[in-house]
Amino acid sequence: MEETKNSELIQLLSEKFNGKILNVNEPYGLLTFETTKDVIIPVLTFLKEDAKTSFSFLTDITAVHYPEKKHGIAVVYHLHNLVQKIRVRVKVFIDQHEPIIPSATSLWDGANWMERETYDFFGVKFEGHPDLRRILNMDDLGVFPMLKQYPLEDPNRVDKKDEYFGR
Repeated sequence: MEETKNSELIQLLSEKFNGKILNVNEPYGLLTFETTKDVIIPVLTFLKEDAKTSFSFLTDITAVHYPEKKHGIAVVYHLHNLVQKIRVRVKVFIDQHEPIIPSATSLWDGANWMERETYDFFGVKFEGHPDLRRILNMDDLGVFPMLKQYPLEDPNRVDKKDEYFGR
């Protein structure tokens, strides 16, 4: 099988999803681009199933909170073409006040746990997910701890106070 280059991938995607492939860059050679939530499932399907792309392995789904941006949450997908040994990162920015995006569980069974974890920590609701509920935090937590409005540590913790360490 002939190796596909990043430029060829972007050309294929741009032709198929006219105007929906945005902000293309290659940090450290990792092809990264943005798309929109209305075409994320068709984009992922194309990347997985097209013979020229064959990104059959879903490495990760996560999110990043950017409270200062218009669309405050980026849902990030990492895919891997195991045959050609290439990876791609796909980002979709969604509204932090209505963090809803279609589920990728119809494409990869492994998306189930990844989407549950992303929901658990960021509050992203994956439409069509078969069992979207918390996976690591307590069910009654009431907040999504990776959103940046919450402090990194509990200010009431006494085990990290300098006075206990002679400082």
